[in-house]
Amino acid sequence: MAAPVTPAARAEDSEAALNAALADVPELARLLEVDPYLKPYAVDFQRRYKQFSQILNNIGENEGGIDKFSRGYESFGVHRCADGGLYCKEWAPGAEGVFLTGDFNGWNPFSYPYKKLDYGKWKLYIPPKQNKSVLVPHGSKLKVVITSKSGEILYRISPWAKYVVREGANVNYDWLHWDPEHSYEFKHSRPKKPRSLRIYESHVGISSHEGKVASYKHFTCNVLPRIKDLGYNCIQLMAIMEHAYYASFGYQITSFFAASSRYGTPEELKELVDTAHSMGIIVLLDVVHSHASKNSADGLNMFDGTDSCYFHSGPRGTHDLWDSRLFAYSSWEVLRFLLSNLRWWLEEYRFDGFRFDGVTSMLYHHHGMGQGFSGDYSEYFGLQVDEDALTYLMLANHLVHTLYPDSITIAEDVSGMPALCSPISQGGGGFDYRLAMAIPDKWIQLLKEFKDEDWNMGDIVYTLTNRRYLEKCIAYAESHDQALVGDKTVAFWLMDAEMYTNMSVLSPFTPVIDRGIQLHKMIRLITHGLGGEGYLNFMGNEFGHPEWLDFPRKGNNESYHYARRQFHLTDDDLLRYKFLNNFDRDMNRLEERCGWLSAPQAYVSEKHEGNKIIAFERAGLLFIFNFHPSKSYTDYRVGTALPGKFKIVLDSDAAEYGGHQRLDHSTDFFSEAFEHNGRPYSLLVYIPSRVALILQNVDLPN
Repeated sequence: MAAPVTPAARAEDSEAALNAALADVPELARLLEVDPYLKPYAVDFQRRYKQFSQILNNIGENEGGIDKFSRGYESFGVHRCADGGLYCKEWAPGAEGVFLTGDFNGWNPFSYPYKKLDYGKWKLYIPPKQNKSVLVPHGSKLKVVITSKSGEILYRISPWAKYVVREGANVNYDWLHWDPEHSYEFKHSRPKKPRSLRIYESHVGISSHEGKVASYKHFTCNVLPRIKDLGYNCIQLMAIMEHAYYASFGYQITSFFAASSRYGTPEELKELVDTAHSMGIIVLLDVVHSHASKNSADGLNMFDGTDSCYFHSGPRGTHDLWDSRLFAYSSWEVLRFLLSNLRWWLEEYRFDGFRFDGVTSMLYHHHGMGQGFSGDYSEYFGLQVDEDALTYLMLANHLVHTLYPDSITIAEDVSGMPALCSPISQGGGGFDYRLAMAIPDKWIQLLKEFKDEDWNMGDIVYTLTNRRYLEKCIAYAESHDQALVGDKTVAFWLMDAEMYTNMSVLSPFTPVIDRGIQLHKMIRLITHGLGGEGYLNFMGNEFGHPEWLDFPRKGNNESYHYARRQFHLTDDDLLRYKFLNNFDRDMNRLEERCGWLSAPQAYVSEKHEGNKIIAFERAGLLFIFNFHPSKSYTDYRVGTALPGKFKIVLDSDAAEYGGHQRLDHSTDFFSEAFEHNGRPYSLLVYIPSRVALILQNVDLPN
């Protein structure tokens, strides 16, 4: 019988394990210094980092480095050679035979067989015509033909296809060989990484007020100038990677290397990105590497006739809730495919980074389903974590930031995994930001379940400030999720049916519209000022878009009525939407000037439940919010760290924002050496009901 392990021996083993982890992970000590509660999990960080390092080393030894490895799109797929011939390559480990067919050979399925290589790869060289002209011209239709081990003949689109289209009444997409004589030439360099990130989340297809799918051209000419005018410096483009089902919002990808043809050509998307760059706006791609469409005729599924290939076989390869396929992140060729996919969008289209969708689903074997995530650290470590997926995300961030140090990556993670946005050298995931997903949920909960007078100021402040130290967050009051049919936007929760009858300046300023307009501005400003190190808005919501979002589908008779954005409403001087639009613009422009998003987290000096007042300081500005529905306060004392004279620099009650003009902007406010709420100075301010204002110390140098 073995002798029992003594507490001293256990402590010695634990200390030895910690020291080993600190030796293996270059900057783990820094992470544990920032958050000592992670010390018991040092071995987990060690294991993750070692797995990342091992794969990176293997790529170096076997592929000549990650730079070469991530250029898979240069050899896989179909490529024109210098001599006019065609070089084709695919990975289909489960196939019995692979062939190329299309317009060029009268759709003969077997006249051009690929040669089988090692590791499930297949290659084909097709010489040029006798006159040296290309055999497969630009725009030709192609298919990969797979003969499966069970004897089936399968027609497939190459996973590396660069352009696919759906023609006429066809259900499935066709693969068009994209090889234009003159490809788009970029004219503008990438803007530098912004100090503060103000993101305009956008969907090209719904960007017109007309009931149709809008184009890249339309977005470039009509929406980009609006985004610039509103003061956003970043666009996050959704639904760009090709997806057969429009109503999936771009989250059921069928062709990962193809820019969606429903909006136009690849060259027109390049022009969109280039034009944004000319305006100093960076462009992020909403990338979906968390799962893939189950389509097989025009997707990745069953590509080689097996249920594996790019995905896990059996139940592990299917997401029950999303009814989609799940990547096998430990597979060498899957890593090549996904890393090359990121590089393709960075290099070919010059995107400036990515918002990774569905990161929670990737991180855990349970995919976040049925999980509350209480914040207990044991939820983020152990067997429930899919460390292959986490390693892929570390590799992805390493690649993106190595290629383009100014690039930005954002994780959509609802779980709050510690260190996801810490450097890889610390054992972290390497993301720059995570979405602060609890904030919009809090606003919707307050609007749905509580009377205004019952809003809890401390609860609001806690939700807006509850984030991990040194891990950056993107705050938002609402994104596309809250705009979808079945939910309501903040504006709709506030004003509902009256938006159809009382948004004209000629109609009465009813209590419902008054409350809606005032709270809409306050919710946005406090989220912007207190909630994170970046800010996001979904297109149209800045002016209180009057309807939810619903794509054409059988359930609504294929209607486009709700799949559009009515930007013209803000241009109508007789409508009150202009007030919200003006406020959003000036809020962003003030942030650009003062930089509170890039400043340290705010100091909250007051969250008064009875008075419904919240006050905080950030970037040398004093933010004051009065959420009380009816009470105004004369000579209300507010604490500040700074002596001197203050002026109002933003006031939600101003006339141009649909306010009641109760504040005199010529007033000077002087702070005195009177300690209040833990601040050495304080000043007296008139704070009307339902008003947000920002004061700036004018004695400070700009």
